[in-house]
Amino acid sequence: MVFVKSWEDFEIAAENMYMANPCQCRFTMKYTHQRGAVVLKLTDNAKCVQYKTEVLSELRRIEKFSGNLIQMMASKE
Repeated sequence: MVFVKSWEDFEIAAENMYMANPCQCRFTMKYTHQRGAVVLKLTDNAKCVQYKTEVLSELRRIEKFSGNLIQMMASKE
């Protein structure tokens, strides 16, 4: 499992992975208080995309992305 270095690359890869196989994808978000780090992970059992950040200013991006992803998951299209 390799971590993607930039947020834009993670966002594009995660959305493409979800659109390719929405029934198999899982999204997890993990916060570690001691390190102040957030780890995002999207997997479809064949591929895995991860992103790790310790920068609090990126929380807005993460919130927007997870909201968009949940909206895609909840829609019937």
